[in-house]
Parts: sequence; C-alpha cells; structure tokens
Amino acid sequence: MGKEESKEYDKETLSMLSPISSPLAPPKLKKKLLKLIKKAAKEKMIRRGVKEVVKAIRKEQKGVVVIGGDISPLDVIAHLPVLCEDANIPYVYVPSRVELGEAALSKRPTSVILVVEKKGSEYSESLEECSGLMKKL
Repeated sequence: MGKEESKEYDKETLSMLSPISSPLAPPKLKKKLLKLIKKAAKEKMIRRGVKEVVKAIRKEQKGVVVIGGDISPLDVIAHLPVLCEDANIPYVYVPSRVELGEAALSKRPTSVILVVEKKGSEYSESLEECSGLMKKL
C-alpha cells in the first residue's frame, strides 16, 4: 500500500515499460482509472483486448482507453494511440497489464480496455473526471 501512496513509480516498474508508453498515468490517476474500470466492468460497459477495442472505436463508441505499458511485442498496440487520436478519444498508459485484467474482473492480463460512455450510469461522473485529467497529460 505504501507504493500506491507515492508520487512516482519505482525504478523496477519503470524498467518494465515499453518505450512508447507515453502519456503514463501518475499513481493517483492510475488508482482512479482502475476503480472506474471495476465499476464499468460490473455494468458490462467495457471492451477488453485489442481486437474488441479497435472494433468499438471504428463503430464510434466514445469513452476512455487505458493501455498496459508492459506489453511485448510493441506491434500489438502500436496503432492504438493513432486510432484514439483520430477518433478524439483520450488514452493513457498504466504500468501493468496484470492490474488492468484484475480491474476488469478477469483472471487474465489485459492489453487494452475501453470504458464505454453511458449516460446516467453510476460511473459516469468518475469517467468525466478521469477523462479531464487524461486530457491534461
């Protein structure tokens, strides 16, 4: 729990990141994003995995994209930032895809998650807050 409270990530975490992992969510934003993903997963309003997220973005679903920063090989996710920018969807990297999978209520690590916008849902306020913070990065 002490690691979560710090302002920066430790060297071990940063050494596992891919070179294109920018913008990287600060620890405070990462915590908010993982809570948001957990709430959205309970309402079945997330898209998990590269194929599903790309399909949702092409169908013009709006929301926020969270990408795992420790993905190898890079080619798997290299096209996602460009796709998000074209669709005007905010995106951010988090250090671990294992944490992404756990937040999505899955036993498997997850490379990328799209939290879909839904009016009147219990997570819509935190989605707007996270989206605003992501745009500042």
